[in-house]
Amino acid sequence: MAGRSSETDNLIAYFREQQKADKETIRQLHATIVELKSTIDSLRQMIIELKESAEKSDETIRRMQKTNDSLNEKISQMEEKLNKNSKNSSKPPSSDGYSKPPVPKSLRSKGGKKGAQAGHKGSTLMMTRKPDSIVDHMPAGCGGCPHYEECHKAAIVMETRNVLDASVKVTLTAHNRLEVACPMHHDSRTGDFPEGLNAYIQYGENLQGLAVALNTIGAVSLNRTSDILRGVFGIPITPATIGSMVRRCAGKTTAALDQIKAASVASGQHHGDETGFRVEGKLHWVHVLSDRLFTFLSISEKRGWKGMEEGGLLPLCTGMLTHDFWASYWHYDGFTHNVCRAHLLRELQGVTDNHPKQTWQKKFSDLLLAMKKAQEKALRKGKTELSYSTRYRFKRQYDEIIENAYAENPEPEPSEEKKRGRKKRGKVLSLIDRLKNFKESVCLIIDDLTAPFDNNLAERDLRMHKSKIKVSGCFRTLDGAKDYLSIMSCVSTGRKHGHNGYDVIMNLFHGSLDFMGSMEGS
Repeated sequence: MAGRSSETDNLIAYFREQQKADKETIRQLHATIVELKSTIDSLRQMIIELKESAEKSDETIRRMQKTNDSLNEKISQMEEKLNKNSKNSSKPPSSDGYSKPPVPKSLRSKGGKKGAQAGHKGSTLMMTRKPDSIVDHMPAGCGGCPHYEECHKAAIVMETRNVLDASVKVTLTAHNRLEVACPMHHDSRTGDFPEGLNAYIQYGENLQGLAVALNTIGAVSLNRTSDILRGVFGIPITPATIGSMVRRCAGKTTAALDQIKAASVASGQHHGDETGFRVEGKLHWVHVLSDRLFTFLSISEKRGWKGMEEGGLLPLCTGMLTHDFWASYWHYDGFTHNVCRAHLLRELQGVTDNHPKQTWQKKFSDLLLAMKKAQEKALRKGKTELSYSTRYRFKRQYDEIIENAYAENPEPEPSEEKKRGRKKRGKVLSLIDRLKNFKESVCLIIDDLTAPFDNNLAERDLRMHKSKIKVSGCFRTLDGAKDYLSIMSCVSTGRKHGHNGYDVIMNLFHGSLDFMGSMEGS
């Protein structure tokens, strides 16, 4: 029994030791579990922080990507702006400066013919008067020969060359106002000076006409005009006096301008354009409305519809109006709108220069030139319209090109930011939209053969005035600018009727300017 009790005690002791060891193990496991739970909680917190950090990083990346896209778009726009010149945009040639395009790109295709165009009238210096003096040239070795006079009389003219020169002659005409004693009425009577002879000494109309012509047609400043006249004629004439002559001439244009307006209203073919003009240190706009025979110029602080209304002529006209897509012209519903395709060709060339991956614009340029060729061919043959099949073929091709253009330029993705106003569509997509929306006006040359292909007529009527601004810089007063444009409206119209600009100004001074009749001195 004693032996069993000892074994039992040993077992009890063993189990108690084992129990203590198990408890220690359980305690250690519990501590490990607590530690693991803490680690898991830390890891969970770390995961949450990493997720937040990742989200912030994603947001930063999105913002940076958006900023990068915006900067790339601005860079692209700036590069496109820098690459624009008079050959691929509506910018004037004067804006090219000294950095002219190295290889001018003509929008015309080569015709394969040499020389001037058919129907072009050449010009040369022709003799229209008899010589005032004749100089004979004998052989150099005949000088001092005793038979010189005999040989000179027997010589024959082998060739004649003429020198046309001018000499300045200043005349002073004294007008005497006489008093006589009348034997019939037994009183004294005094003569009257002619109308316009108001001062003791004044400048004649010929000199005034030359001064005005130099300042307006010649685009010479008042100071330089004064210097030229002083040097050539030796006459003391101040810039202020020349300015008064210009105002006096402009004051005589009222009747001629009324005639221009009346004829323009009656015309059914109009060209409109506008250009910047600095007056009194501020930007103004010169508006032109012209046709084949008449030119009317006006000036306003506004370029758009209000400026056109201030001119007073465009709202009175109807018929066909050719312009360069400027939005303000579309306010006038009474016109058949015809757009300048030369502007379109330059814009399409700009797409080629600045977006080389585009392909549709070359096809559209070729289509415009094909329409032009078909119109010219029909006119040469005396036709009044193109066949329905020809017009249908052109318009179907038009639609196909526009469809391909939209395929190459998909709609921009909607932005998450909510901004007021219309979303930007970019230059190319905006051009495609314009071609789609104004298809009727673009295709007018095949629907109406009288529609001009371009607006060059109006641009030519404005070109001289840009030269005037380049010379003078600006006009000091708005009245001075209006006087200049009134005179130049008459000069441009006179030239279209085949008259010399100087003759137009002289007829203004004489009060005999009549575009419907004959002009003195023409």
